[in-house]
Amino acid sequence: MKNSSKISNGVDIKKNISLAKHISFKIGGSARYFCIAKSKRDLIEAIKWAKQKKVPFFVLGGGSNVLALDQGYEGLVIKIRNSRFIIHNSEIYAEAGTKLEDLVKLSARQFLTGLEWAAGIPGTIGGAVYGNAQAFDIKMSDIVKSVEILNVKTLNPVRDKSLNGVKIKKLSKKQCQFSNKNSIFKKNKNLIILSVILKIKRGNKEKIKKEIREHLNFRKQRHPLSFPSAGSIFVNQESRIMNQELLKEFPELREFNKEGIISSSYLIEKAGLKGTKIGGVKVSEKHAGFIVNTGEAKAKDVLDLIKIIKQKVKSKFGITLKEEIQIINT
Repeated sequence: MKNSSKISNGVDIKKNISLAKHISFKIGGSARYFCIAKSKRDLIEAIKWAKQKKVPFFVLGGGSNVLALDQGYEGLVIKIRNSRFIIHNSEIYAEAGTKLEDLVKLSARQFLTGLEWAAGIPGTIGGAVYGNAQAFDIKMSDIVKSVEILNVKTLNPVRDKSLNGVKIKKLSKKQCQFSNKNSIFKKNKNLIILSVILKIKRGNKEKIKKEIREHLNFRKQRHPLSFPSAGSIFVNQESRIMNQELLKEFPELREFNKEGIISSSYLIEKAGLKGTKIGGVKVSEKHAGFIVNTGEAKAKDVLDLIKIIKQKVKSKFGITLKEEIQIINT
């Protein structure tokens, strides 16, 4: 029985591919259809195929901040590997599938500063823009100049036979509506990121290398890198706690209150959840913001543990945590 087919431009659509092999959590069932998009054209053709077949689709980047359900995905998962990137003056043009680590290395070699904070972050530039990735008080939005996008609603599989006929738009940084771990792309799933232009600047080579080393060492020491995970499960909370009893019990909250953002990992840890285990997953003892796969984990284990974490943090601090991870769900 044939388990793959090629569409107009040679994109190979495969059937029943394990998603656990393509995400950092190493959890999840199979995608009914799966393909790898090695170029912008591949990505658009795959989306056209899905629209024509009337099946849902999910664009997957590096797979570092997602969870695939145990029952799999009854649609097309498009794994992006469109990774062409170039530097011109102090701007970087990068296609959505470009690995962040490649951009960090390249910018360092070119004496460009602005991406040091991303050292050690897995995933792609498309995913980083989608979720407005951040670390060390720097956000992806700080260096984004513009984003090239496809609006799926405007794509007509019959009319748009060639790439030239496809309506592609460029959004300014302001139009991307960036906020805390959020963007217009999270709010409007019809907007697909094709490429990004980053605005960075010249810097001191040794200082750049030093910052990159420090950030890599920080992650090695503080993050549970020896276990499969999806990175931070929850967004840091844009909130303040005014309960005087809590402020007395946890004086660090006063500092968080000054910033207006409370670390989700701090709330999870102080709710006594470090090491809490369900099935094959647990809250990391090394960093409470991570749920790690200890072996034969199921997506249900992750979802059950997320539920417990949210309940206990809500009960202790009156704050409802919001998930950062995406769920590959039909």
